[in-house]
Amino acid sequence: MTALWTDTHPTFIPNLAARRLDKTYKALGTRIVLTAFGTATEADLDDAFTLIMRYEDLLTVNRANSEVMAVNHAAGHHPVQVSTTVYKLTKLAVAMSKQQFGFNAAIGPLVKLWKIGFADAAVPKPEAIQANLALINPANIRLNDSDLSIFLTQAGMELDLGAIAKGYIADRIADLWASRGINAGIINLGGNLLMVGDSPLRSDKLWRIGIQDPFSKRGHSIGLVKMGPCSAVTSGIYERHLEVAGKSYHHILDPQTGYPYQTDLAGVTVFTTCSVQAEIETTRLFFAGKNVDLASLNSPELLGAVFVTIDRGVKVVGLPTDSFQLLDQSYHLI
Repeated sequence: MTALWTDTHPTFIPNLAARRLDKTYKALGTRIVLTAFGTATEADLDDAFTLIMRYEDLLTVNRANSEVMAVNHAAGHHPVQVSTTVYKLTKLAVAMSKQQFGFNAAIGPLVKLWKIGFADAAVPKPEAIQANLALINPANIRLNDSDLSIFLTQAGMELDLGAIAKGYIADRIADLWASRGINAGIINLGGNLLMVGDSPLRSDKLWRIGIQDPFSKRGHSIGLVKMGPCSAVTSGIYERHLEVAGKSYHHILDPQTGYPYQTDLAGVTVFTTCSVQAEIETTRLFFAGKNVDLASLNSPELLGAVFVTIDRGVKVVGLPTDSFQLLDQSYHLI
């Protein structure tokens, strides 16, 4: 057998569609792994990383300067014009925040008050929590479509798109790859997964996605889900904790109370058709709990979810019955 275009491709490569190219990067405050199959080149991965850095420059709140930080610095004073990217993502985040299902793009002041995950974390005084609750109302974020401007109407408010940005960025990388004919790949932005196309590694063309053990180090899976192209994102109480006087406080704060959300869930992993929607739905389902009726959510992008409870129960919702395999027998299906 001879290869086509032998003048430019002198070597025939068997099973070219499954040829794998991986690169690891550091950005968005996490470890990023980009994997592409087929004829993808190292330049394709590097260009995706350049895209990530560009979006981080626009969206980060972990530096003094970015478009989002310009909005925060002007809180209570004046609106700030931003790029179309930042405006559209903010508009989506504000719309979701106003639905009051747990997602809140203005929750930054509360997060900074608790500081869970940092050395100086402490349980705030009730009066401090109440004062900061007044700063997280998404109705006080004014958007002007004509000007592409954002105005935080109260001094001390903060816009933080971190709960939605990784998903948006992953979707844009997928767009970039599609424009270059990359039909299969894995975009892993620190645990936010987007599986592009069909898996070339399996005869059934399905990807294998692990469900993180909430009580073990990252990488230990309690179960395995077989899925086609999808995004998988997890919300859980296990990654950051504050221990005070024998009581544990996790980092997922309830915008209604200002305290860590009370739940019997250790985590929930959602599967959606696009990654930005996965970021939204993982918050929605974490707050809704394991007994939620997915059909009632009216979210066509939502494919299913796996709930893990504090007492080591596992509930699979919306996924085909043969798509989940329990790997750790210390857990039980519910």
